[in-house]
Amino acid sequence: MAKKLRKMLGDVNSVSAVALRELIDTQSRETIRKWCINYSEAKILPIFEKYSAGETRPRNALNAARDVMDGKAKLAAVKSIIGECQSAAKELDANPTAQAAARAIGCGAGIVQTLTHSLGLFFYAAAAIAYDRVGLDASDEEYAAIAEEVCIGYTNALREIAVENEPNPAKLKWNC
Repeated sequence: MAKKLRKMLGDVNSVSAVALRELIDTQSRETIRKWCINYSEAKILPIFEKYSAGETRPRNALNAARDVMDGKAKLAAVKSIIGECQSAAKELDANPTAQAAARAIGCGAGIVQTLTHSLGLFFYAAAAIAYDRVGLDASDEEYAAIAEEVCIGYTNALREIAVENEPNPAKLKWNC
């Protein structure tokens, strides 16, 4: 029997995930949004496109989210485009790597509406990166190590653009 894969990887209670949430809590809505969209585009979109060439909904979702950030579009006008990214993910049950990447990108684009998607982006990104790197039959320990590495890299990406002593930090309610 084939191994049942997790849709997300990582531990919400790990030291690195707690540190990630604490750092996110110090930043503005704009910084968090920029970080998630940029991370999704740079780190996750290439994985998605590697496994699902020709499928444009995740890229379209990121472009729509960026348009909201840049003031070129209203959220109401692009919600359905962002939602289509999640629809793409639902259609990819036979391709867990592309599915995890599409879910991560959906969170990254969905950040323009819900800031707590920043954490979902990490968990789905960890799965996409792990499944891309070591395949679908690796040990739980290998997957956990990659998730930890992804969390650290994701946190460092935020640190690179973080505003020290941000005067208007977002007020997030973490339900985890």
